[in-house]
Amino acid sequence: MSEKVTPYKDSNLGKKEQVEQMFDNISGNYDDLNRVISFGIDQKWRKKVVNLVSATNPKNVLDVATGTGDLAIMLSSTPAEEIVGIDISAGMLDIGKKKIAQKNLSQKIEMRQEDSEALTFADNSFDAVTVAFGIRNFETLEKGLAEILRVLKPGGIFVILETSVPEKFPFKQGYQFYSKNILPLIGKIFSKDDVAYGYLSESAAAFPYGEALNNILSKIGFIDVRAMPQTFGVATIYSASKK
Repeated sequence: MSEKVTPYKDSNLGKKEQVEQMFDNISGNYDDLNRVISFGIDQKWRKKVVNLVSATNPKNVLDVATGTGDLAIMLSSTPAEEIVGIDISAGMLDIGKKKIAQKNLSQKIEMRQEDSEALTFADNSFDAVTVAFGIRNFETLEKGLAEILRVLKPGGIFVILETSVPEKFPFKQGYQFYSKNILPLIGKIFSKDDVAYGYLSESAAAFPYGEALNNILSKIGFIDVRAMPQTFGVATIYSASKK
């Protein structure tokens, strides 16, 4: 089980509702802040996710916790004829829909408000499922992963892109300083929700990564699980499949 970290410590709402509220609050400048915080490297990581998915020649793809649709839009370069992006935040989805319309991709990409832990899709619906920087926001990680396994077709690919913690000197120390001091400061300066980026930093530090997440995926029932650290370990790409 992963440690439960919530955005608003004094809120009576559950984590799911707090996360929805937080992303609604920061949706307007989320994309720009992401580029600044990651120095633009997050797009390179997403491209690697797209390449893994594309190599399997999927007909349809589900992008869980799609946010403003960055990954869903990039997935339009794969052979997939249908891409569905889901998110709990209506604010993030609204921005994503505008981006998709501007790129004339509305016929290929559908954006839907859904709870990742209670998907409305039938069993074995998708050739590929992706989630970028979203699984640490699940209220119950194991429940969300079980839902993804359920809707993934046998032999399909599941790819996760998530933050992780570097383990080697000096990257570990540099990452800790940046995530605890610089990242929340940037969030406070540029975001109207001054606790959001503190939560994103705290949740990243508390979330299981590497072998720990591999073990959770295997326990849920995924097969061929592997972890691929990126950029000194500040992020990790995970791939898995279904029997």
